[in-house]
Amino acid sequence: MSSSANERAGGKPVDDLPAVAPQLRALRRRAGLTLEAAARDAGLSPAHLSRLETGHRQPSLPMLLALARIYGTTVSDLLGETVADRDAIVRAVDMDPTRAGGWTYWQTGAPGRGMQALRVHVPHGSQGDIVRVHPGEEWLYVLRGRLRLRLGDTTHVLAAGDSAHFDSLTPHRLAAQDEDGVELLFVHTLLQSPTAALCLGPIIGELP
Repeated sequence: MSSSANERAGGKPVDDLPAVAPQLRALRRRAGLTLEAAARDAGLSPAHLSRLETGHRQPSLPMLLALARIYGTTVSDLLGETVADRDAIVRAVDMDPTRAGGWTYWQTGAPGRGMQALRVHVPHGSQGDIVRVHPGEEWLYVLRGRLRLRLGDTTHVLAAGDSAHFDSLTPHRLAAQDEDGVELLFVHTLLQSPTAALCLGPIIGELP
């Protein structure tokens, strides 16, 4: 794919990102890459990467993910975030359930990370008609029951032990196939920003 085509495919820039320009330049230099080399590896033109580094353009999520991989860092680091003394272990007793839109969630990952990990119970008949489209990637694993997953124009039925990994800009729907509901492990990449702290909350359209 050409640089210009990849830039067009990069997705809509996220308007509420904190200023990332200083971090982008500092991390590129820390990685020992010239502007031209980093742009080539990211599928961007040097002029476009220069505009990102000077703050004249805001990067889209795909661009941030690509640059984080190239620089050997995380999206959180690109955004200049620091979270002190994060515990790598999340104990079962600390996983309090959160209910939204009929679904029940247990946060199984640490807060402030570039990925959000959840255990999710989806009851039958809940939100099955809601189409979701949002930046990031999703991975899910069916623990119990059967999941009806629609990706674009195709519907899949996943049983216990099945998994799916997809770009969440693909329109998707999740619903329990059976009366007993379905239980999932769910991992989602997200920007650490005020509007994307969790894909939970009272706004059903923002549920994963």
